[in-house]
Amino acid sequence: MFFAKAVSVLALVCLPISGAGLAHAQDTKEKAAAVKEEDGKWFDADGNPTYNIKDDGTVDWYTFSGYRRYHSDCHVCHGPDGVGSSYAPALAATMKNMDYGTFLSIVAEGRKNLSAGKENVMPAFGDNKNVYCYMDDLYIYLRARSVDGIPRGRPPKKADKPQAAKDAEASCMGG
Repeated sequence: MFFAKAVSVLALVCLPISGAGLAHAQDTKEKAAAVKEEDGKWFDADGNPTYNIKDDGTVDWYTFSGYRRYHSDCHVCHGPDGVGSSYAPALAATMKNMDYGTFLSIVAEGRKNLSAGKENVMPAFGDNKNVYCYMDDLYIYLRARSVDGIPRGRPPKKADKPQAAKDAEASCMGG
């Protein structure tokens, strides 16, 4: 888990200051499929964090944590379950064409768009530990929503919090 967080931080440092990045081809359930697990966190074939749902409907801890964090800090602008609002995009749709590095960059650095005479501003959350320490969780949750891997609403069952998640949280939050 510490390694995954270190990779996330490294990705932020290496991304362009503008917050722009190359979007990948449309994400699908097949591309987002979990193929590897490390300390309770799942990854796709390309090594990107992803969600995992057991046959009984139990979501992995990081998906559940992402749901909680999203509804704590993001839903006010982006709507419940990533469905959007009158002034912020539907992340459940946007994430279909956004790669992991671009997501990290936008959340950390913010972004300003001017389209059709309307200015949209995504504030930077790189200094907000309640967001920054859980960016992978947010990405995993929104990725699951974007490919209809999980329905709207609170996941009914969740895996236990792995020790690696506890350790990373304590390290990042300064506890």
